[in-house]
Amino acid sequence: MFLIGFPLLIIPLAIYNMIVFVTPGVQWTDKVATVDLPSGAQSPVTIGDLLVMLSLFLLLIEILKAGRAEGKSVFDQVLSGLVFVGALAELLLVGQAANATFATVTAVCLVDFLGGLSRRRRGVPPVGPEALAKVETDAPSATTAS
Repeated sequence: MFLIGFPLLIIPLAIYNMIVFVTPGVQWTDKVATVDLPSGAQSPVTIGDLLVMLSLFLLLIEILKAGRAEGKSVFDQVLSGLVFVGALAELLLVGQAANATFATVTAVCLVDFLGGLSRRRRGVPPVGPEALAKVETDAPSATTAS
């Protein structure tokens, strides 16, 4: 699988930086669309909302990648940590990143990083058909218990 080893959360960070530095007049609160809700209310969708939604979707994919049979590799975990440290450094040191949208994307990067540490620390066993087959072959049979 080509996504293994690539930190997907670098994508919203790259999009943020492209928007901020290439088109400096864009505001994160600019309305992109309005969603009509069944209640009759209208909900505006901003550029910042779309970036946060993309970040959350990519976090879901990262979680699914970590749940594969081999689990999240150490290399993937190191890359997730580097993405978080880079995002945190940008949040603290770059004036254009000092807003709620970028802080939320940075928090999503933190959740990805800490989630991988938690899984690794607890020793959560791998999941999937290969792991189930291994458990079935390693389990003692009922005839040898007597």
